[in-house]
Amino acid sequence: MVPTDFQALVHRFYAVQAERVEAYRLFDEGHEAYLRTGPHYDFDHYRQLVHEITQAFCGLSKEVLEIKERLHQDFDRPDLSEHIDKLQKKEKQKLELTAKLQLAKQKAQDHPEDEGCQEKIQEVKQDIIKNKEALSDILQDFKYDSEESV
Repeated sequence: MVPTDFQALVHRFYAVQAERVEAYRLFDEGHEAYLRTGPHYDFDHYRQLVHEITQAFCGLSKEVLEIKERLHQDFDRPDLSEHIDKLQKKEKQKLELTAKLQLAKQKAQDHPEDEGCQEKIQEVKQDIIKNKEALSDILQDFKYDSEESV
């Protein structure tokens, strides 16, 4: 294995992460569009979006796990594999938090008189910010460790 193979794998990992960011953007835009269809929500259209986004995330996650395996087996980099394990856990949490936020936003829209809904939205947004900071830290560690061997 020549170093360029390693570098290509690391670059592919970053590309997959960029695709995840784009998938989240599309998911958020789709949810905002869904909320605009209220109070008689176009659930069928939203369900299709959720299905497509779920498939995209599954495909991206599978590819990340393949990269993780190659880094560990082909390049003897268990340190980078460990970063990816941590990243996958945080990505799973981010998706769960995103779904929680979407539900909270819909509840707030359906029940504008309930002040607890806005508090819940802010609480989940704070959790998402903390999650994104943790993801950023993991990616920074991955970047540092992967560049150290080049």
